[in-house]
Amino acid sequence: MVTDVKTFLNSPRAATARLLVAGLIAALTSAGWTGPARAENELERLWGHIWGGGKKASPQTSPPPAATTAAPAANAPTPLAKPAQPAAAPAAQTTPAEPAPAPAAQAAPAAVGPSVPVALPKVQAVSDTLVVTGNAEAVNAVKLVARVPGYLEQIHFQDGQIVKKDDLLFTVQQDQYKDQLQQAEAQLAAATAARDHARLEVGRYTALLKQHATSQVDVDHWVFEEKTAEANILAAQAQVALAKLNLSYTEVTAPFDGQMGRHLVDPNNMVGGDGGQPALAEILQLDPIYVVANISSQQALQIRQNLDQRRLSLDELHKVPVEAALSDETGFPHRGAIQYVAPQIDPQTGTLYVRGILRNPDRTLLPGVFVNIRLPMGKVLKSAVLVPQIALQEDQGGRYLFVVDDNDVVQKRYVQLRETVGDLQVATSGVARNDRIVVGELWRVSPGMTVTPKAATLDAVQ
Repeated sequence: MVTDVKTFLNSPRAATARLLVAGLIAALTSAGWTGPARAENELERLWGHIWGGGKKASPQTSPPPAATTAAPAANAPTPLAKPAQPAAAPAAQTTPAEPAPAPAAQAAPAAVGPSVPVALPKVQAVSDTLVVTGNAEAVNAVKLVARVPGYLEQIHFQDGQIVKKDDLLFTVQQDQYKDQLQQAEAQLAAATAARDHARLEVGRYTALLKQHATSQVDVDHWVFEEKTAEANILAAQAQVALAKLNLSYTEVTAPFDGQMGRHLVDPNNMVGGDGGQPALAEILQLDPIYVVANISSQQALQIRQNLDQRRLSLDELHKVPVEAALSDETGFPHRGAIQYVAPQIDPQTGTLYVRGILRNPDRTLLPGVFVNIRLPMGKVLKSAVLVPQIALQEDQGGRYLFVVDDNDVVQKRYVQLRETVGDLQVATSGVARNDRIVVGELWRVSPGMTVTPKAATLDAVQ
C-alpha cells in the first residue's frame, strides 16, 4: 500500500497529494487499521520521500510489519481509482474523518440520579429513659452441702446440667440411717404395747376396786403406767420422724429449677457433720434473672422530680418496666419490671441500688455479665422524632444519616440520638419531621449527589 501511495504522490500536484495523503491517513485511523501515532509517523515518512528526493525512512519510522498493514492495503486502491481527478480526492477522503467528532457535537441527555427509597421520620410520644450499665445476677444461688455425716456414695448429675426441682443430685451413705429408723420404729412399737397393756390393767383394777377386791393404790399405779406409755409413744414417734429425716438427708436434691455447676467433692469422701465441711456443688437459678445497677443520686433526684416528688407504692414500683441488652445486641430485647429499689443512697458511693427481674428462658443472660439497662425517667416526650436505625451510619464525626432536600440533592446530617423504640431511635437534633430520609440503597448515594427519591414507609423498611 505504501509503494502505491508514494508513486501517486510523485506527481506534480504536491499540495493536492498532501491533502490526499492526510485524508487517507485519517480514514485509516478512523477505521481502526492503524493508530494516531503510527499514522503521523507514516505521514512524515512519505513527505520525507517527496521533498527529500526519495530518502529512506529511519528505522524508527519504518513501516509496520506486513501482517499489520495487510488489512488496510486491500482497501488502498479505492481512493486511488480515479487519478484523473486529483482535486476531488481530498474531499472524498476527508469525509470519513468527519463523523468522529459528530457525537460530541450532539447534546448529551440530562443525567438521571439513582432511585433510592426515602421516608419521613415518625413523630410520636416517647417516655424519657435512662440507660445505665449494670450486671446480671442469679435470683437464687445455693451451695449444696451434706446435712448428715457419711461417705459420699454417688453423684447423679453431669457438671453444668440443667436440672428440675427435687431431682436427685447426690447420695450419702444410707445404711446407718436406715438402721436408726428401724430402731426408732421398734421403740415406738414397744411403747404402744406398753400403753395398751397399762390401759387394760387400769380397766381390770378399776372393776376390782368396785368389788372391794383391790386397793386404790393398784388402780393409780396402772393409770400412771398408761400415761407413761403414752408419753413414751410420743417420744418414739419423734425418734421415728428424726430417723426418717436423717435418712432423707442422705439424698441431696435440687431445691429449684436451675443449672448445676461442677461437683466439688468426689465420691468416697467423707462429707457432712461439723467442722466446716466443703460444699458438694453450686446450683444457680437463671430463669428468671436479676439485673442490677447503681444510679447516681442526681439521676435519682431527677426521677423523683419528674414524678412531682411522689413516692411510688410497692405495687406501683413492681409495674415500672425495665429493659436490658447485652453489648452485642440491638435495642433492648429483654424486658421485665423493677423488683427492688434501695431505701437510701449509699454514702460511700453516692449511688442508689436498683434491681429488676426479667424472664430468661433461653439463659441468654448469665450471672455476672455486663448489660445495658434502660429505666424510665418518669417524663414523656410528646412529639419525639424517630428515625429508622437501618438508615443510621457512623464515622469519625459521629452518627449520621442521608437526607434528600427539595432539589433531590443528598445531604449528610449528623444527629444526636437517645433511646430506641423497637427498630426506631429518637433523634433530638439534625433532622426534622418533614425531612426525607434515605432508608435504603445507602451504598449508592453520597453527599451532593442528585437522586430520584422513591417514597417508602418506615413499616416497609423495618
